[in-house]
Amino acid sequence: MKQKLLYISALLVASAATPAAAQIETSADSTVSVAFRKVAKEDVLGGVSSVNYRELMNKNYNTYSLDNMQGYVAGFNGNGMWGFEGSSEYTIDGDNNIKVPNGMLVLIDGVPRAANNVKPDEIESITFLKGAQAVVLYGSRAAKGVTLITTKRGHVNDGLSVNVRANTGWNVAKRYPEYLGAAEYMTLYNEARVNDGMETLYTPEQIYNTSLGTNPFRYPDVDFYSKDFIKKAYNRSDVTAEIEGGNHRAKFYANVSYYREGSFMNFSEAKKNYTDRFNVRGNVDMRINNFITSYVNANATYYNSRSTNGTNFWNAAASLRPNRISPLIPVSYIDPNALSALTQIQNTTNIFGGRFLGGSSTDLTNAIADVYAAGYNTWTSRQFQFDAGVNVDLDAVLKGLSFHAMVGVDYATSYSTAFNNSYATYQPTWSNYNGQDVIVALNNNGTVDKKSGVQNISGSTDNQTVAFNAHFDYNRTFNEVHNLSALLVANGYQQTVSKIYHKLSNANLGAQVSYNYAHKYYADLALATPWSARLPEGKRAAFSPSVTLGWNLAKESFLEGGIFDDLKISASYSDLKTDMGIDNYYMYLATYQRGGWWDWNGETGHDAVQSKRGGNDDFNYLHRKELSASIHAELLQRSLSVDASFFTNKITGGIIQATNQLPSYFRVYYPESSFLPYINFNEDQRTGFDLAVSYKKNFGEFGFEGGVNLSHYTTKATKRDDTNYADAYQYRQGKALDAIWGYECLGFFKDQADIDAAPVQQLGSTVRPGDLKYKDQNGDNVIDSKDQVNLGKAGWYGAPTTLGVNLTFKYKNFTLFMLGVGSFGGHAMKDNNYWWVNGDDKYSAVVRNRWTPETAATATYPRLTTESGSNNFTPSDFWIYSTSRFDLAKVQLTYDFPKSIIGNGIIKGLSVYCSGNSLLTIAKERKLLEMNVGSAPQTRFYNIGATVSF
Repeated sequence: MKQKLLYISALLVASAATPAAAQIETSADSTVSVAFRKVAKEDVLGGVSSVNYRELMNKNYNTYSLDNMQGYVAGFNGNGMWGFEGSSEYTIDGDNNIKVPNGMLVLIDGVPRAANNVKPDEIESITFLKGAQAVVLYGSRAAKGVTLITTKRGHVNDGLSVNVRANTGWNVAKRYPEYLGAAEYMTLYNEARVNDGMETLYTPEQIYNTSLGTNPFRYPDVDFYSKDFIKKAYNRSDVTAEIEGGNHRAKFYANVSYYREGSFMNFSEAKKNYTDRFNVRGNVDMRINNFITSYVNANATYYNSRSTNGTNFWNAAASLRPNRISPLIPVSYIDPNALSALTQIQNTTNIFGGRFLGGSSTDLTNAIADVYAAGYNTWTSRQFQFDAGVNVDLDAVLKGLSFHAMVGVDYATSYSTAFNNSYATYQPTWSNYNGQDVIVALNNNGTVDKKSGVQNISGSTDNQTVAFNAHFDYNRTFNEVHNLSALLVANGYQQTVSKIYHKLSNANLGAQVSYNYAHKYYADLALATPWSARLPEGKRAAFSPSVTLGWNLAKESFLEGGIFDDLKISASYSDLKTDMGIDNYYMYLATYQRGGWWDWNGETGHDAVQSKRGGNDDFNYLHRKELSASIHAELLQRSLSVDASFFTNKITGGIIQATNQLPSYFRVYYPESSFLPYINFNEDQRTGFDLAVSYKKNFGEFGFEGGVNLSHYTTKATKRDDTNYADAYQYRQGKALDAIWGYECLGFFKDQADIDAAPVQQLGSTVRPGDLKYKDQNGDNVIDSKDQVNLGKAGWYGAPTTLGVNLTFKYKNFTLFMLGVGSFGGHAMKDNNYWWVNGDDKYSAVVRNRWTPETAATATYPRLTTESGSNNFTPSDFWIYSTSRFDLAKVQLTYDFPKSIIGNGIIKGLSVYCSGNSLLTIAKERKLLEMNVGSAPQTRFYNIGATVSF
């Protein structure tokens, strides 16, 4: 309780002070948010990093709470911490199944919430709990780290304090995919057919007329990325008002904001596409009496997003061939004597700028026509969040004792409303009279115009989160040197999500005892007892112990007066139990189903009950067993700070089905039955380190602050069931968890003799000259799945190495901020339809470098084919590329107007700034890394803004 009051007092002092121009401010924070409490910075024992977000926003405006946090926090790679992976929110997989969160736990004011539903200007601080010892009190769902986001609260001021921030900026596309024009596509498609032993499809006359471009309606050449459909930039604007005030009895804070952004679409209904958000967040802190305080937090968020119906435009841009259709055709091309055609056009309601919608018997609709005539939909989301707490000082009962409790309830609803229209498209029949192309007939292929005017509602969701925690804290100092603290906590939350029967629950009890002698020698012991209904009875409760020892060498006599202001080392061991990795309920139970039949004593067709899975009463938690060590040093009058951590952990007890651990007769294939249970078997290891160095110094009128963060980790599958693999080089055990598997490519087949002399490639398609050939790893003279090898690390869990650099320069009233982030050591596969072009796919620019007999020596792409091309389009090192990159993520220049300009009137402060996001990427594969295929493009964001304080 006293620590909290000291913290508030420190903030009040900070808010009252007015720093001199060109001075790098020293944060007033003397405490750090950790599990269920705040502790003094000097007493944090590793595995924890924090960011003063309020201070950061003064020089770095951004729009997402965790934006590029790896630039400030070592051990965080943008997706997770210390090598752990997964989403912190509910996601939908490719089969439209809802997946529960399986990544780090994000807590906003102590309640599990989405990080994207708190705006950066609402945040006071963010703490990253990376080590197992730092998260153990949060229980099972914290096994992959915890991010604590603390929102702003009111301060005691002389009257009301109001701060207004306004921004407007433009998103500019980094890069678009490059596709062939229609004439070039038709030429190369003919080549692909010849490669496959077929006749050409397009005549030289068709190709010639298409290349001329004189009549793009008869000879289409549609470019989805042209200015006809896409604009160069779209706007995003926001405005925020913060109001706070209060006295020693009550304080309040309110944040009211609105933002709106458009899209790249530049035609018809798509011009009206937008996303907007209105938000109100507020809190009140109250002192009930001299030993009870309480607080209430509330937030309401209103999202709306408008888009057109039908085919996704960006998907179509990556798949619809340029010569397929002409989406809009001028009415003026219709022959005046073609009365039937004219009648059809007169009866349609969809004429746009004198043009009707084109189509064909195979393309009754298309993405461009959808935008014009299929209608539109609006997605609406409403989120209401409420939490309240009480703090009771129990000094009267036992000195140093206090009680704290919090309850939170969140509701989120969403739905879509749409006007769904159908429309007619018309396939023209062309002719030529006296050198003029004319349409002599139209065929609507059965399509009709229909606008019901009825608004349809779909996609309704209703989600709820209920969270609770209560804890007794004990903080006492004996004889001025013996500092003892203890905590006993009950914690839990439950989330209800539409379409998921079982609620996601996390419940545990926890206790922690911490002791330090004169802030020199530290010992910390924590114990949590998670409980999970995903386990069988008798196994649902567990114990998660953690122990940490620390030593501040700077306070030893042999270092007193030296260069170190602080030098603390610590080491921890933890064994955290988790049900993350147990994907479903009742996996421990045997399952049976009715199905199949059996014969007996001459009678047939009896119904059968088949066993589908065996039971396992020993089904248990996964363990995160972790050993870590940390060092924290401050030098040069605390202007230089160094933090480093080393960690090694194992996740043991990973779940598999016991296919090879039990005799083969536990499973039969006809009738298909199995008694094989799920068991705890797999083991994964992660080992790595992180390093953070920061320096802060003022030099007269100049001020400088800089930080460098480096993280590196490796992963290994230390235990796997590899009995299905005949060759050791295919064993998953001993390899990286994110290993990419594929074939080792030896180049292109030169001719048929080369094919005849090589091992038989059984990969599903006919092999011809110009196809890829692969190494026969096992020497059986056959290329098949047994020849796949480890090709490298994918970086699915975040790049193996992450780098962050942040620099702040101040001169007088100017502040220049720069942020760079890098990720190194990851790889990916060129495996989307931009690279794997087969069948009737749209041709991207990469096919220009295809293999032909004439280009055999210089080709960088296999021969073209209209078949599946499965021999070529399969994972191999031919398609692998490095994802290593360094990005200049942010540059912002801020000017703070001095008092000599703004005076002493109602305006207390005024700042203006301009910034750029994602300005530069340095990478070998820069063009590839900056390009999206089948989705909206990546953008650079240029912004101007201002803040005014009253």
